[in-house]
Amino acid sequence: MKRPLKRELTFQLVETARLLRAYVDQRARLHGTTRAQWGVLGRLRRQEGLNQAALAEQLDVQPISVGRLLDRLEQQKLVERRPDPNDRRAYLLHLTPDGRALVDDLDTVRGEIAGEVLDGVDEAAIMTTLETLAAVSERIRLQKQERLTQLAADLADNAA
Repeated sequence: MKRPLKRELTFQLVETARLLRAYVDQRARLHGTTRAQWGVLGRLRRQEGLNQAALAEQLDVQPISVGRLLDRLEQQKLVERRPDPNDRRAYLLHLTPDGRALVDDLDTVRGEIAGEVLDGVDEAAIMTTLETLAAVSERIRLQKQERLTQLAADLADNAA
């Protein structure tokens, strides 16, 4: 039995994301890192000097998870924590020269992956896909916000 078109698309999105994550994980391991560490390093290159809480928020993960990742990256001498001059309890995160070199290498890998997985797909199809994914992402954000708003209203009603 054939799935309805929208259901098939969501299935394919999830399956493709799973396959791509696994492939990126494999390629990251060849460079002695993980996809999660790769994400942290990339974010810090774009926004050097973030603190751990801001980094966790931007990556949409718990601060404790980012803390463990940062511990490993610091042990590998890829990231360093520097005291925050405005908050003596916090540290600002910076790439080391080795961290910056690894991110540069990983950027090359990212380009290779894009070339490999999109080989044979024409630019018009890629543009259409990007537009579709942007619309889907926006719809997900709206649905998430609507559900949170409804949940808050339901909780307020139950508390009253």
